[in-house]
Amino acid sequence: MKKLTQQDVRGLASYARIGLSDEELPQMTEDLNNIIATLEPILEYNLEGVEPTFHPIGSLSNVMREDVEVPGLTQEQALSNAPAAQDGSFLIPSILGEGGDR
Repeated sequence: MKKLTQQDVRGLASYARIGLSDEELPQMTEDLNNIIATLEPILEYNLEGVEPTFHPIGSLSNVMREDVEVPGLTQEQALSNAPAAQDGSFLIPSILGEGGDR
């Protein structure tokens, strides 16, 4: 199997928008070639006539429910269990700087 060159790895990094310094390039080239080498045993299988599988569950399609608009909570209902409310909004403790509730 053909090994990747540093030029190949630089092109891949550029395509994937990965910043790769000149110092990192040799190690990344070695690492990618080692990864590819671990996949070489797959080439030993005769896969002629085997259809590709794109989804592990076959012809499963979208199983989500239909997106149907339903009435939401009124402002009064939404605030009914709030520990504190003010002017129709949730009143929460301030977490930035000095001060009280906001």
